[in-house]
Amino acid sequence: MKVVYIAGPFRGPTPWDVECNIRDAEGLALAVAQAGAMPLCPHTMMRYFDKQCTDGFWLEGALELLRRCDAVLFAELWEESKGSVGEHEEAVRRGMPVFYETGFEELEQLEQWLQSGEYRCLEDPVVVRPRGQDRVRQQHRCHRER
Repeated sequence: MKVVYIAGPFRGPTPWDVECNIRDAEGLALAVAQAGAMPLCPHTMMRYFDKQCTDGFWLEGALELLRRCDAVLFAELWEESKGSVGEHEEAVRRGMPVFYETGFEELEQLEQWLQSGEYRCLEDPVVVRPRGQDRVRQQHRCHRER
């Protein structure tokens, strides 16, 4: 079974913003599981550990988890996150398949990759959104100004 790392913003100006980032990542993790891969979502693993270790510890630990995965799915606004930018650089450097969340399109590209059995980097970046998750994502998506 392939493992797909979920990358995206974690930190936020308020605890609510952090929780919204976690919930958004959880929605992507569920979509990955429904597509047939095991999601690895650091957001959910570390949500209660804020300020318990240094930022450097968490960022390096997340990179190590990413290195052990087969692909990476980047949440919306990943470019605004220092950690996610570092994760993107590492994934590209390693030649990992990279997928991006936008819109509410099908997860066809990710699903096709999962079914292909290939572990190589895709030539073109792929944009995905959870299939059949429109209602669920809208209910759970945190609304805030960015």
